[in-house]
Amino acid sequence: MEVKDIRIKSDSAKALMKQLEASGGFTAKKLGASTRILREMLDDEESLNFLSFPADVVATGTRGVLRDMVKEKWFDILITTCGTIDHDVARSFAKYYHGTFEADDAALMRRGIHRLGNVFVPRKNYGELIERKMTAWLEEFYSAGKNEMSTSELCYDIGSRLTDESILYWAWKNKIPVIVPGITDGAVGYQIWQFSQNHKFKVNILKDEQMLADRVFEAKHSGALILGGGISKHHVIWWNAFKGGLDYAVYITTAQEFDGSLSGARMREAISWGKLKAKAKHVTVDGDITVCLPLLFASLVS
Repeated sequence: MEVKDIRIKSDSAKALMKQLEASGGFTAKKLGASTRILREMLDDEESLNFLSFPADVVATGTRGVLRDMVKEKWFDILITTCGTIDHDVARSFAKYYHGTFEADDAALMRRGIHRLGNVFVPRKNYGELIERKMTAWLEEFYSAGKNEMSTSELCYDIGSRLTDESILYWAWKNKIPVIVPGITDGAVGYQIWQFSQNHKFKVNILKDEQMLADRVFEAKHSGALILGGGISKHHVIWWNAFKGGLDYAVYITTAQEFDGSLSGARMREAISWGKLKAKAKHVTVDGDITVCLPLLFASLVS
């Protein structure tokens, strides 16, 4: 069975989220509160809004929710990982399929199938496809005189070559920068490195940082929907420390804080670093992005 992107049309989620917050019960209350905080953030015309997320969810139908958020221009800047480009490119031209966590991985390897949780990714639909596409595109960029590009410029040009089912397409269409601080950590990044072996081509990550500095220093308010942790989360909160912290933040995570990890850190910890204002409107939701985000999006579009 093919992986299908989620498309939200129902208006029943708005009422449900209000009931969840009113329930006073554990994660339900937090998820309900996240809708209220995000609505206020999106309605604040003076707020510079960030969306950060990990790559794994782009391999699932949740990609459709992320795409539609970008299509609706809810966010001014996206920060993610290299795998997001990988999966967005791959799924623009090929299919991923339903699988199972309990699959025999040795058998999958022999059959040429990668397993991402309970999603099956045929090898020919991933690395081989990305190699073909990136080799051709990088040659195009280079022939056009682009021998040094920031990650946001790379994502912009790649997005112009994808279908309207993709996240990067709508980021390109709406001129929303997509920044990938860890650009070499994925199939697309590997192809960039390989291309650079025979071409004088560079990725200028400091150009992305300058753009972030220019946008953040000018922002009166700022907010973020942070999905998962790692480098994407930290890049958002790190830069917002330079304007005194985020004014709004919704964080959805499955990580635990007992090990001191950034991914497990609740948003309140960011206050001590100046990355979140002490009086900011914020909530940390303990939950799976693939469950929480569609509900959150549905409640906001209804």
